[in-house]
Amino acid sequence: MYSERVMQMYINNIIPVTKPYIPPLEKYQELVAEIFKRGWLTNNGPMVRSLETGLQDYLGVKHVICVANGTLALQVLYKALELDGRVITTPFSFVATSSSLKWQGLEPIFADINPDTFNLCHNKVEDLIDDKVSAILPVHVFGSPVDVEKFDDLGNRFRIPIIYDASHAFGVKKHDGTSVLNYGKASTLSFHSTKLFHSIEGGAVVTNDDYLAERIRLMINFGIDGPDSVFNLGINAKMNEFEAAMGLLVLDVVDELIEERLEIDKEYIEKIDGRLGTQLRDNCWQLNGAYMPILPEDEHETREFQNLLEKNSILTRRYFSPSLDRLDFLSTRKNVCENSRRLASKILCLPIYNGLKKSQIKNIVSLIRGP
Repeated sequence: MYSERVMQMYINNIIPVTKPYIPPLEKYQELVAEIFKRGWLTNNGPMVRSLETGLQDYLGVKHVICVANGTLALQVLYKALELDGRVITTPFSFVATSSSLKWQGLEPIFADINPDTFNLCHNKVEDLIDDKVSAILPVHVFGSPVDVEKFDDLGNRFRIPIIYDASHAFGVKKHDGTSVLNYGKASTLSFHSTKLFHSIEGGAVVTNDDYLAERIRLMINFGIDGPDSVFNLGINAKMNEFEAAMGLLVLDVVDELIEERLEIDKEYIEKIDGRLGTQLRDNCWQLNGAYMPILPEDEHETREFQNLLEKNSILTRRYFSPSLDRLDFLSTRKNVCENSRRLASKILCLPIYNGLKKSQIKNIVSLIRGP
C-alpha cells in the first residue's frame, strides 16, 4: 500500500510511474449514449464485437476474445487447454502470472531468467521438463519478447503447449509486421488502465486456433451454447460494453501512443548514456515503450534512488520484486532462481506515459545519475 505521503502526492502535482491515456470526454459520451439507447450493457454486445474485430485487424491475428481482465484471460486459457500438474514459468513477473496457475490447481515450476534480457531462459526450462509438465508459460517482460522461435521449437519437440503472457507486449511486432501474438498455442493480454492499450479493466485471449477460440467463447459465458443448453463447465469472464467503448477509442490512437512512448524511451536512453544498466532488447522486434527499467548497482542504491525521487514528487515502482520463487505458497518445488532474485533485488521502473515531457525526463535522470 502507498504511504499517506504518497497518497497526498497524488492530490498535488506529481509525476506518477504511469498514467492512462484518457480520450476526450465528449467522444466517450457519444459511445455511452449509444449504449444507453440500445440498453445492451453486456453479454457480447456490439461494442465488444467491434473491439474484437478491430483488435484482430490491428494485431494481425485470427481470434481475439475479450474478457473482464488479464488474470481471467490466463485462467480461462488454462481451463480451455485442460492443463494439469505442473506449468513451467518465470519467477520474474507480476504475481498474477503464477498465482493464476495456483488458483487453478496447477503448480508453477520456476525456471531462471536470462540476466540481460530479463526473460525466461529456454535452456533452464528444458532442464525442468518431465512427464508432469503440461505447459510452458513465458512472459514477454516489459514488452520485450522472449526467444519465441526457440520456445516454440521446445514445445514442438516435447509436444507441450507454449502459452505466452503478453500483458506488456501489445502492438509488438517484427519489422516485417509479424505480431509477437502469432507465436505459441495462444497468448493473453491485459487491458488494465496501467497498460498503454487499455479498456479501463479488461484483457483478451489471442489465438489462431479455431477450435480453441470457440471453446473459450463458450467458457467465458458460463459454458452456455444455446437458450436451453450448457455445453460444459464455464464461468462469467465477459467484458462489458462500457469497457469496450473505452477500448475502441484508445485503439483509434494507439499507433500515436506507441510512437510517443518510443520517443520517451529514446530520450531516457540518451540521457542515461550508459551510466545505468537496463534491459537488453532484441533488435528484430519493434517494441512499444511500455516500461522504462533501470538497474542500479544494488538494492541499497535502488532504495536510495526511489526515496530521492519520491522526495521530488516522482513515483517509481520495483517491478518485479520479490522474485516469485521466494513465495512459498506458490510452489512446493524449490528451484532457487539466482538471476531472478538478483534482478528483483535492484530493479527500478521509472515513469513512462504519454504526455511525459523532455524536461521532466531530464530532471528524473539528473537526480539519479548526477549532473
